[in-house]
Amino acid sequence: MVKNLSKLTNDLGQIAALAIDQRGALKKMLGENVESETIEDFKVQISKTLTAYSSSILLDPEYGLPASKERHPNCGLILAYEKTGYDKATPGRLPDLLNTWSVHALKEQGADAIKLLVYFDIDESQEINAQKEAFVERVGAECVALDIPFFLEIVSYDATNDDNLSEAYAKVKPHKVIEAMKLFSEDRFKVDVLKVEVPVNMNFVEGFGDNPVYTKAQAQQYFKEQSDATHLPFIFLSAGVSPTLFQETLKFAYESDSKFNGVLCGRATWAGATQAYVKDGEQGCKAWLNDQGISNIQNLNKVIEQYATAIN
Repeated sequence: MVKNLSKLTNDLGQIAALAIDQRGALKKMLGENVESETIEDFKVQISKTLTAYSSSILLDPEYGLPASKERHPNCGLILAYEKTGYDKATPGRLPDLLNTWSVHALKEQGADAIKLLVYFDIDESQEINAQKEAFVERVGAECVALDIPFFLEIVSYDATNDDNLSEAYAKVKPHKVIEAMKLFSEDRFKVDVLKVEVPVNMNFVEGFGDNPVYTKAQAQQYFKEQSDATHLPFIFLSAGVSPTLFQETLKFAYESDSKFNGVLCGRATWAGATQAYVKDGEQGCKAWLNDQGISNIQNLNKVIEQYATAIN
């Protein structure tokens, strides 16, 4: 039984959500020596300007709470529960939760849903994957106990190949993404919404890239297989691709008979604002968001409304 998601969806029952829970990646974009106040302020600018056009916003409790207070009143709040990144010195990209937070505490901050990110390679050792499965089960049980929707974000990888943009990874990506979705759709995890990657690297699809590893028909088949792999609502993450490619990808998914329920899109909407912030400060950032940022999100919303499936 999926919990009530009405605070997080648009009027059509689709999820048109804005992701700005980035921490490590955002520091790199704003400059490694950036101060905490700058990260907080950047998130506030995003929230103030773009949440009027979003069904919900995903933030982190480390830098995002001021931004959560500045969101549009009709915009729901999803809060991230995991620490950013993973320990590169330990095999397995094991997840960890923020030390001073709990689902109860996140709910007290006004969260309408909880998000957990897990890096997952379906072909990694059972010793590693069993730890991740137990970890997700615990968070799922915590969300059930507090009657709050649980969004699980799965980022697939290949433990034998660090280059997830490579042709070699493109060939195995559909298997990695689809099988992980099947697994975490099991009832024991108590997931309400899956936040997932598209099942192919679009740069290797015939007609989209110069060196295709999938024909158009094969890529469409993978989108359909992904959609059929779960009974849960699922939404696509943008993985930092350009706004145009992300919108084209959603159209391609629809044409492939994918029943995706929306997006949780971050960098494909606001990445350019980081360059404006670095170059021209808060005013430059505001100017970019009020022009290009709003344009990006409005264009994306049109695509979502046209191609995403409503959550019943």
